Amino acid sequence: MRLGAVAGLVAIHLPVTAREMPMTSSYRHDGSAGRQLSRRRFGQWAALGLAAGAGVGTPALAAPARAAGEDAQEHYDRARRLAGRDPVLRAIASALTPGVEFPRPPAPAPLRLFDNLAFLSAGWVSAMAVLTDDGIVLIDALTSPAEAESIIVRGLRELGARPETIKYVIATHGHGDHIGGAQYLADRYGARVLMTPADWDLVARTRPDHAPDRDLEITDGQRLTLGGTTVRLHRTPGHTPGTVSLVLPVRAGRARHTAMLWGGTNPPGTPAELRAYLASLRAFRHRTRRAGADVELSNHPNDHGLQRAEQFRTAPDGPNPFVLGRRRTDRYLAVMEAMLRGRLADAS
Repeated sequence: MRLGAVAGLVAIHLPVTAREMPMTSSYRHDGSAGRQLSRRRFGQWAALGLAAGAGVGTPALAAPARAAGEDAQEHYDRARRLAGRDPVLRAIASALTPGVEFPRPPAPAPLRLFDNLAFLSAGWVSAMAVLTDDGIVLIDALTSPAEAESIIVRGLRELGARPETIKYVIATHGHGDHIGGAQYLADRYGARVLMTPADWDLVARTRPDHAPDRDLEITDGQRLTLGGTTVRLHRTPGHTPGTVSLVLPVRAGRARHTAMLWGGTNPPGTPAELRAYLASLRAFRHRTRRAGADVELSNHPNDHGLQRAEQFRTAPDGPNPFVLGRRRTDRYLAVMEAMLRGRLADAS
């Protein structure tokens, strides 16, 4: 039996203080009891409410090779036709244009985008906090302990949430602007840090400032459940070897939505890496369709996100600008795919 299938049969919950304790389980993958597991091994399959297997049955989607004489500009033009006058879709097409310079806007005030989702931004890079009845799941941790304190911790308090209840920090990938505050939160609140093995290895090789200690490992298709909220984690290599993208439930009053967050937008440069990136995007698009995703989120201001946040802050009783609807959310990924095909044609 596959390990992921077994992990989905168990639900194991440990107190936050387990960081200083040897991790044990009364159930292991062959069904016997009593074996003690290391933190790293345990994190690979069932630690702290993680259950693998969400990706089971999803077909592998290989990126197409470049056809002879394929014109990159045709793909770029198609992306812009798909985007039309939509400011969100036009923003992602612009962000994926070769040679684009990324903005460094000032940090906005914290904001609840949904009842259970807080937006905590340094301007050019952002974190999201999923608020549950049993604590907080943080998506990314900004660049440094100082930003973790001044933007994440203070921002949560301003929004009426309790930063001391941060239970997990999901790192979408191992670059310093997404993991710099993770160890600070782990040390201060006992939060557990999750990243794919490939990006834990990347962190060990590159040693970005304030890198967290190696903790829990994400495998493709895992689910992290806290307080009745389940975040689905999908490995989408390309931006880094182990980037993850997420699908998660959000709510506003009685309205229920499904959000998707692409983990790393800036594409790599070589044809082989671009093919891997494109294959990841196509697989994730398939998963978001199946999940019925109708909300788009990003950890960088490449999706008109800061403008939408200010629009929502100004008119909180109006339509939520992050709710794109299913067709428009899928078109967002279609624009990305067309731009990536152009980048691949340019690089080949």
